[in-house]
Amino acid sequence: MRIGETHYRSIWMEEDPGIVSVIDQRKLPFELKVVKLKSGKDAYNAIAEMIVRGAPLIGVTAAYGIYLAGLNSDPQHWCEEVRLAGEKLSSSRPTAVNLKYAVDAMLGQVNCAGSREGMIDRLFYMAIRVVEDEVNRSREIGNQGLALIRDLFKKRGKPVNILTHCNAGWLACVDYGTATAPIYLAHDQGIPVHVWVDETRPRNQGSRLTAYELGQHGVPHTVIVDSAGGHLMQNGEVDLVLVGSDRTTRTGDVVNKIGTYLKALAAWDNKIPFYVALPSTSIDFNMKEGSETEIENRAGAEVAFVEGWNEKSLQPEKLRILPESSNVANPGFDITPARLVTGLITERGICNATEEGISSLFGE
Repeated sequence: MRIGETHYRSIWMEEDPGIVSVIDQRKLPFELKVVKLKSGKDAYNAIAEMIVRGAPLIGVTAAYGIYLAGLNSDPQHWCEEVRLAGEKLSSSRPTAVNLKYAVDAMLGQVNCAGSREGMIDRLFYMAIRVVEDEVNRSREIGNQGLALIRDLFKKRGKPVNILTHCNAGWLACVDYGTATAPIYLAHDQGIPVHVWVDETRPRNQGSRLTAYELGQHGVPHTVIVDSAGGHLMQNGEVDLVLVGSDRTTRTGDVVNKIGTYLKALAAWDNKIPFYVALPSTSIDFNMKEGSETEIENRAGAEVAFVEGWNEKSLQPEKLRILPESSNVANPGFDITPARLVTGLITERGICNATEEGISSLFGE
């Protein structure tokens, strides 16, 4: 996707195959900073410290991290080091299922009875495959979801108002995005769209990342506070809710950024379609109920402080917004029951958020 007139992905390998670069999402939209990863530890830190965010990108970063761990491994202990790197990376963020998918795919290339050089080659090509597969899945999600937006425009004859939550754009998915992919395609094909962008406290991924992406691509959008979505729906200003997913169970429960459940409830009450756009790598086929998910509880400082741009110093600045004596709870995700989900938009098509619906696309 574009930043200015330049095409970017959110992660890429440099000409030096020992360096993987990522966009530091903590700095956006104030500064475009690139961080270079040179080891498995660097990849772990990038995920754990939220330099990279979004389930697909987390998985891709872990894949590159295992490759880098192999590339830098001790010739005498390479197998053990790579497997330990995989275990470490698996622990970096507990909720997004793409992480496990990518780590398993990479470790499947490690044959301790083989050679270190052969292992490095296999990890290199598997990492590239993991990346390109995610990009292709996002592109196809866009193609599948485009019809929903086109049909709404034909039915209403006016710009389609879409509400999003958090960031499920190209920054979170290497390229195209999940929830944003149909939006970008619709815009590029001349279908008028307007996006209501939830700010998404406490990290503000919506106002800082989604709004930044949409602005760079020229998509009309308006940032709103998280609690405004229900009001807009009641007043007929939302035609479609489109969100991503960090983990979806085989029965259609959706685990996503905290606040998604409330949007689904408001959409259900106002008879507004609520769709979840996700690649198959975000489906946990081994999990039946969303309640089985380990919900990540993040540091209270994310809530206690807000980061903004100081116009005088031209630097980002953190400000405390609540009493020092107050306790803070900061769950990162919530669970939207399948009954509130109109449908799942995947790379293979759109299906009901049920075990039967998912099996119809991925049952083989």
